[in-house]
Amino acid sequence: MKKREWLFDKRTEKELTHAELAKLSDIKRPYYTQIELGSRSPSVKVAKRIADVIETDWRLFFEDNCSKKEQKDKYLLNK
Repeated sequence: MKKREWLFDKRTEKELTHAELAKLSDIKRPYYTQIELGSRSPSVKVAKRIADVIETDWRLFFEDNCSKKEQKDKYLLNK
């Protein structure tokens, strides 16, 4: 699986560390890191929790090769 660049970008825009985002999402830090690196996929429940924290569409976690532009466009559509 490919690294989720869009997730890294959203996390750093919010100035959050892996540990901070994991805590806010109520998951373990290693699990969050694996999700961001693309080595694991989150459950829908976890995707929704992370998406709430970074203010984005949870469905992006399940799309392959989601570009930053696609992520931005989908976020704006859901506002």
